Amino acid sequence: MKKKKAAFLDRDGTIVVHTPYLSSPEQLKLLPHAVEGIRLFKDNDYLIIVVTNQSGIARGYFDEQSLIQIHEKLKKILIREKAEVDAFYYCPHHAEGVVEQYSVHCDCRKPRPKMLFDAAQQYNIDLSQSIMIGDSLADIRAGKEAGCKSALIRNPNHEQEADPDAPFGADYVVKDLLEAARLFIGKKE
Repeated sequence: MKKKKAAFLDRDGTIVVHTPYLSSPEQLKLLPHAVEGIRLFKDNDYLIIVVTNQSGIARGYFDEQSLIQIHEKLKKILIREKAEVDAFYYCPHHAEGVVEQYSVHCDCRKPRPKMLFDAAQQYNIDLSQSIMIGDSLADIRAGKEAGCKSALIRNPNHEQEADPDAPFGADYVVKDLLEAARLFIGKKE
């Protein structure tokens, strides 16, 4: 069976506006050009896999049911825009959390690549033909650790851990998801 390609996308700052500890579906607001970027990947036979750290669960800011409702609303918005997501993977853990069952050191929290490895196994993904796109060092490191290409979205409203001349090993540095899709798919053809 032929392996598939995937665009692994961070959620906050990549698809939706970064709202600290987004805890309600009403807070969702798509970033400009996110829909077009997802569509371009889909039109080129990429699976769209969202991989997101959600330590707000461990910190007690919201529960898993709220997160599921947020992802359901996001999925509906994107389907309406013909930019479907194939799967959501999330890490609810944080070592300093206050909710005991989630207050652990885990293997799934980015920059660890477990969410990408799990998706690759479940969906038969060729990680070497895939890309991780996000707005943080953790996103880029997770992609690199999994063997993917990576794209860093420069987000002026979200503090990033590097200077502009040292984008921590990202293969591409872009302004948004659409630019990442155009660059990555353009390199593949």
